[in-house]
Amino acid sequence: MPYTTEEGGRLNNFAREPKIYQAEPPTKTQQRNYFVLSIGALVLVSGLMFVAFSVSNVS
Repeated sequence: MPYTTEEGGRLNNFAREPKIYQAEPPTKTQQRNYFVLSIGALVLVSGLMFVAFSVSNVS
């Protein structure tokens, strides 16, 4: 681990920095998977909202 010595002889311990890399755009398969998952999430949330409103006492 990298240590540095400050004034007065105190040691400072710094965390190791991760390597930096450039993000790559999603492939066509990943884009399709994101789309399918978003449609599934939308159906799930709308279904839960429908059930919540149907069993509530608000009419």
